[in-house]
Order: sequence, then C-alpha cells, then structure tokens
Amino acid sequence: MREAFGAVFDVEPGYLNTASIGVPPRHVADAVAAAHERWRRGQDTSSSFTEAVETSRAAFGRLIGVPATSVACGATVSQFVSLVAQSLPAGSKVFVQPGEFTSVSLPFVAAGHRIVSTVRECDLAAVSVVQSADGAIADLDALRTSGKPVLLDVSQAAGWLPLSVEWADFVVGVAYKWLMAPRGAAWLAVRPDRFESLRPVAANWYSTGENYGTELLLRPDARRFDLSPTWFAHVGAAVALPWVATLDLSAVRAHCVGLTDRLLTGLGLPPNGSAIVSVDVPPVEGVVSSVRAGRTRFACHLYNTPEDVDRVLAALA
Repeated sequence: MREAFGAVFDVEPGYLNTASIGVPPRHVADAVAAAHERWRRGQDTSSSFTEAVETSRAAFGRLIGVPATSVACGATVSQFVSLVAQSLPAGSKVFVQPGEFTSVSLPFVAAGHRIVSTVRECDLAAVSVVQSADGAIADLDALRTSGKPVLLDVSQAAGWLPLSVEWADFVVGVAYKWLMAPRGAAWLAVRPDRFESLRPVAANWYSTGENYGTELLLRPDARRFDLSPTWFAHVGAAVALPWVATLDLSAVRAHCVGLTDRLLTGLGLPPNGSAIVSVDVPPVEGVVSSVRAGRTRFACHLYNTPEDVDRVLAALA
C-alpha cells in the first residue's frame, strides 16, 4: 500500500507499466467491485449506469478543456478514429507520425486514404499527443497553427499532462492507462462545427435514444456518436476521472517527469520531459515494464516513487 496525491494505491513495488495498464486507486477499485456485487445480486437495470456514463463524459471534457456536449462515449480509440476515417472524402491525404500506434494509423489505411509524410500536404493530421513507444511529445502549437484539421489521441497524455485542446477538430482517449479506470471506456470530443462532417456509421439505441424502429433521430450534440457503453468500465471512470480532474496536473507532471529524469540520468542519458521513456536495456527482473519497438519502455505515474526507479538502476548497475 502507498499513498499519493490524496489517494491510496495497492500497487506492488516496481510497477512501471502505466503506458500499458494504469493501476487504480483503492476508491476506484472499490466502486467497480461494488458494481460487480450489485450485478451478482441482480440489483441494477440498464438505466442504473446512466449517471456514471454522464459523469465520466463530463470529466473527460474537463480534462481536455471541452464541454460535455462535445464528448461522445465508446469503448476504444480505434472505433472513434474509424468513425473519422470513414467520414473523410475518398482518397484523403492523412499525416501520421512514423511509428504511430496502429489504433490511430490503420483506420485511415483501412478506409483507403493516403498516408503522407508532412502536415503541409495533408487533409487531416492524426497525431498522438504523447507517443506510445518512446514518450515523445507532439508539437501542439505547430499543429494548431498549421491550418490543417487535426485529430489528437490523448491516451498516453491525459492523466499526467495538463491539456487544453479545445481547438482540435477531434480528440480521442481511453480510460485504462493514465486515467486509471477499467478498460472498456473511451471518448471522442468533436468540435461543434465538425458535427455534420461525421457520418454516424454505428448509430444505435444510445446515440438516438430510440430502442426500436428505422427512423434515424440523432441526438443534437456529440452523443449522436455514442456507442453503447461498457457499464462497469464507466462505473470506474465515473470515480477516477473526476478525481484526476481535481488534481494539480502540473504537479503530477513534475512528479512523473522527475522520476523518468532520475532514471535517464542514472543511465547516463539526457532527460526527455515525458512520463514515458524507452531505453536500450533488457527487461529488469522484479520490475513490470514493456518492450516496444525492440526497447524496454518504463512509465512513471503519480503512484510511483524513487524506489521504483532505483530498482531499475540497481539491477542495471
């Protein structure tokens, strides 16, 4: 057990793998466990989860700087990126970073669009704010001033990096990494002037409010792009995201980057200013990490301590 930023965590020492799976604070895990208990006893109906979905929707909006009316709920990033990809004109030119995570890049390939190498020549730039493989942070100012439509993936950023990305056309993100909620909750923020540019290719009872019939009566805001929610994921997200939104994320960033700086400095490497680092060392026994692009990836979140980092340094000394 350890305490961090006013919460209690039951994470084991040496867990440096938030870029794959975030560990929930105890009060989030308890909320999900209580929901499972209600399910076991048959105490809920489908409407029992509406408040959780709306709470998590609004909290995601606060974390990125947009109102709840601009946020759609779903389950994965690739579903929402596919919605954008399928709505682009045939043969559009899309910029993605070399080595971009496939949930961002492949929906555009599957839709038949052309991947281009510069923002200058694209019809849409699709970029992770923080790269999964190595923690590189995108130049958001350059993207904002490019004059090009932009889709941002905040999955490796929201929860440790302060964000204000209301200017982006589309913003996608998941719950189960830095936001420390269960897998199965994701969100898409759509700038209101872009609502009509998207075709609701997965229209359903949740995006219309209609259980039966063939008339397409879409909701007036971003809920028209909702997918039917994964209930228990949103139960956790409804507790985790509002809590994260109350934190001083500048302090969280300083904490996380301070730990990765400690790791990189101890290895004789320059700091990268990110909560994620990728280094050319073997995986370390007794430390939970990941291997990405042939390098070992370590990720430090608010529940990590210098002792976690020192385990790596001692093993590699």
